Amino acid sequence: MRQIDIAYRTMFAELAQRSLDAQFKADFPLEGRFVTVPVKGKDYWYFDLPTPGSKDKRSYVGPHSDPEVTARVNAHKEIKDDIRERRRLVGTLKRSAGLEGPDAFAGDITKALAEAGLFRLRAVLIGSVAFSCYAGLLGVRIPSTAMQTGDADFAQDFAISAEVGDSLPPVLDILQAIDPGFRAVPHQADKAKVAAFVNGKGYRVEFLTGNRGSDEHSGKPSPMPALGGASAENLRFLDYLIYEPVRTVLLHREGVSVNVPAPERYAVHKLIVASRRLTDALGRAKRDKDVLQASLLFEALAETRQSDLLADAYREAWNRGKSWQDGIMAGLAAMPDKGKETLAAAMGTTMEEVGKGLI
Repeated sequence: MRQIDIAYRTMFAELAQRSLDAQFKADFPLEGRFVTVPVKGKDYWYFDLPTPGSKDKRSYVGPHSDPEVTARVNAHKEIKDDIRERRRLVGTLKRSAGLEGPDAFAGDITKALAEAGLFRLRAVLIGSVAFSCYAGLLGVRIPSTAMQTGDADFAQDFAISAEVGDSLPPVLDILQAIDPGFRAVPHQADKAKVAAFVNGKGYRVEFLTGNRGSDEHSGKPSPMPALGGASAENLRFLDYLIYEPVRTVLLHREGVSVNVPAPERYAVHKLIVASRRLTDALGRAKRDKDVLQASLLFEALAETRQSDLLADAYREAWNRGKSWQDGIMAGLAAMPDKGKETLAAAMGTTMEEVGKGLI
């Protein structure tokens, strides 16, 4: 695994910045105004847009304590949209730097949801579409075979969804604008709730949230007030994955500003996910992709001198208890030796000790 040239790493960072700035301007027109609103003892930015004949429309912006959000609020009038230049940057990064973007359909789905406000509402892109962002984010070339996918997954913390006081337009309307064949899939445990949508070709868009720690929520969808009528599937281990996500850009069209899991958390989480796959042919194929992605991110983090972040993320997951440890060990058992060697080096131990759960 090799790092890309510093010029392309700088270009990727510039694209990420420009894409976030452009999305910010699209979300918040110049005729509106930003206001600070206290919520449960903390200050948040909201945006009031004048609406003729009715009350101002109020939209959630972000935490007042987030310096990036506050800086954009202060510089709002200076932000300029430059779609053509951003498309040029995306093309250069893909052609000349060898970076990969998502497949076009996944990119269009993500772009539509981003423009509707999904990531402003602190949702996180996860799964293989998110994985396609890590090459540029880390500044390394990652094989495109590890990025193939047939679905798009998005996650949001339940508490955030309940507290932001804002919402997407109806999700089904957003998706049908991309493909009229999309339909809602009623949840098996509660037919009145929808956490997934599928089109005529079987492409699936799903919303997920972390298990809220109570058996009463297990296997049931959670209502998500911010997700435009969609609910979310409760999944164990997801809270670890989406804790403190990072902002980056998806290399699609003029660039799509997204939130993705921190790469070290994504890698460790994939070990656990791999251990929970079914044992049929499809399940084995997904497991192989899980451990490949984890292994490649282990190598990428080592190549970019971020092994300390990987070690911290690994120890945090390991210390969460036996079910976490069992999942990690089962995932490691299926991982190529190169990935295990890289993890062992990050942990300051040997591959044999890691394989025995000795950290």
